Amino acid sequence: MDEQPRARRRRYRRGLLASAAGAAVLGGVLVTLPWGGQAPPPAPTPQERALAAVTSGVPAALGDLEALTAERERHLRTHPRDARAWAELGAARVEQGSRLADPRYWPRAEEALRTALEVRKDNVPALRAMAVLANARRDHASARAWGEAARKLEPGRWTTYPPLIEASAGLGDDEEAGRLLEKLAELRSGPAVMVRAAAVYRDRGWREDAAAKLADAASAAGEPAERAAYLERAGQLAWERGDREDALRHFQEAVRTDPDQRAAQAGQGRALAALGRTTEALSAYRTALARHPRPEYALELGELYESLGMRPAAEVQYAQLRERVGLAAAHGADEELVLGRFEADHGDVEAAVRRLRAEWKRQPSTEVADALGWALHRAGEHEEALPFAVRATEGTKGGGVRSALFAYHRGMIEHSLERYGAARRHLTEALRINPWFSPLHAPRAKEALARLGEPSVQAGPESS
Repeated sequence: MDEQPRARRRRYRRGLLASAAGAAVLGGVLVTLPWGGQAPPPAPTPQERALAAVTSGVPAALGDLEALTAERERHLRTHPRDARAWAELGAARVEQGSRLADPRYWPRAEEALRTALEVRKDNVPALRAMAVLANARRDHASARAWGEAARKLEPGRWTTYPPLIEASAGLGDDEEAGRLLEKLAELRSGPAVMVRAAAVYRDRGWREDAAAKLADAASAAGEPAERAAYLERAGQLAWERGDREDALRHFQEAVRTDPDQRAAQAGQGRALAALGRTTEALSAYRTALARHPRPEYALELGELYESLGMRPAAEVQYAQLRERVGLAAAHGADEELVLGRFEADHGDVEAAVRRLRAEWKRQPSTEVADALGWALHRAGEHEEALPFAVRATEGTKGGGVRSALFAYHRGMIEHSLERYGAARRHLTEALRINPWFSPLHAPRAKEALARLGEPSVQAGPESS
């Protein structure tokens, strides 16, 4: 046979084989395969997405969490000695409680995690999840203990460090939080580390650095729920510096990315109120509270109603705040800080002082220092109040965060002590940081400044 036809036939067969390797006909549909003839890996299931999130300490979608908890519960009915599954179930329930602002998840989460530790005492994921749970309950001392137990067993496991950093910040130990962040950065990079760094930077008053970290984290986030959570934190940071429009953009993008991001919905209410879009603000707050009933959101909405002269509507929100705090306490959570703040301005001032003194002994953070100082001032104890206000606002004392509310509190305390120069400076600072920091207190800061007037040139330099 002629060699040329044989060569042509061989080339033809090789072409057919190559075509078969590059494509497959399935049910009459031509399916193109990637080079190498292998189909792409299947997309992760909801359970797999949720598991990847909770084991690495990043936010997970609510639907994925429901799928994971249901799957783990089914598995554990036939495998009750699976310590890893118990730890994963507990971690998922912690995340569910956080996403829903529902403390009724905490006891069930704790039960699963303690079962995991009974089956296996050196279960590091369970120890870490116990630290996350304690932080969610605002029990930062316990969170530190659980986190340190996990770190002792596996000091190189990076996921232990974020809850330890959060616990240190909650206990007012900013130096330890910084050391832990340095160790975390040695072990890991990525969005979860960027977000934790942003929180530390924010507490130090490094707002530009914190904003840059959050922007990078949102860009690098994997799943929509994770990205939305980081956008919400970026919105909080923009709000704290008084940028209403930027805050609103971040909050709106967070809700578009994940409609279950109710913290961002409340953030929209905050920003819209500052922009004078009151009807929209009230609607945003109501939507947030319907799905994410955190007591602080009820306080914010109540104060917005009060600023509008709608006292009965405000009282409804204040009653909801008390109800949510009671529910939290019944399930092992500590909401004494928000309750103390509420009582100082709207309820029993003496009770606020008692609650916040006890909270200061448990966890002396910047936020508690500010709240206790303000409660003491409201109770007429201005001299005792001032050191706490200084602690909350002076970087050398630990209060590096730039907060308009904290500066306002200090200015009003100093005004009561007739330290008018210092009062003028701190009230001015509060309004410079964020002129819209509170629908109730921002107008009062302006009124106090107006009463103080300009400093007298004849009087010479004012004392602090």
